[in-house]
Amino acid sequence: MLDLTYPAVIATAKLSFRALGQRFQMTGTEQVPRTGGVLLAVNHVGYVDYVYGGLAANPSGRYVRFMAKKEIFDHPVGGPVMRSFHHIEVDRGEGAASAAKAVEYLRQGEAVGIFPEATISRSFEIKELKTGAVRIAAMAGVPLLPVVIYGTHRMWTKDHPRDFSRGKTIGVHVGAPLHPTAADPVAETAELHESMKALLDKAIDLYPEDEKPAGAWWIPARRGGSAPTLEEAERLDAEEKRARAAKRAEKRRAS
Repeated sequence: MLDLTYPAVIATAKLSFRALGQRFQMTGTEQVPRTGGVLLAVNHVGYVDYVYGGLAANPSGRYVRFMAKKEIFDHPVGGPVMRSFHHIEVDRGEGAASAAKAVEYLRQGEAVGIFPEATISRSFEIKELKTGAVRIAAMAGVPLLPVVIYGTHRMWTKDHPRDFSRGKTIGVHVGAPLHPTAADPVAETAELHESMKALLDKAIDLYPEDEKPAGAWWIPARRGGSAPTLEEAERLDAEEKRARAAKRAEKRRAS
């Protein structure tokens, strides 16, 4: 694929990382093959995950084509940028089309990124995963790599103000490849979940102690933080979903 904007944006992003004094902890990036199709399953903790998730493939010289929700592509500025990166538009009402596009890219030898949790995890734990990742990897016949990023939520996530102050550490950790067949997508998705959960624990263990104050809002409750538990986060997600549905209904009545 012809990439005119992607290299320039990556270079600009790296300058921004330095300007923000960010430190990176990266492990397992050698798992990303330098050539051939590969699907990266990335956890989702904040609004800037697209920027940092692609770093997993950067040491291998790969550009990641992320699957992203349609609303981003509808934005007058974000849409053209996303298309210039050859990202894949996901319309939740027409999921088969985006999955087919991802399979096409993978068979062409591209690196594709997917967020199998579908939405940001308010608990900063690995939420329940959709089976799409294992199905797409199986259809394309490519390896599936679990990827966990940690620290991006400290900058911008749900229910908290933005904080782009200097000196934050960002973890990017890649696990061993999985080779799904889709013979049992539920079981294979459970295997992916366990791999990502283990990577998350690794990310937290490696995170600098001076950046892990007891009870911090951005540390999972299971690890001594004050983030919502998975159950509490599910309740908040359900409330948000109902509020959005009510807002859409109000707009329909007004029109």
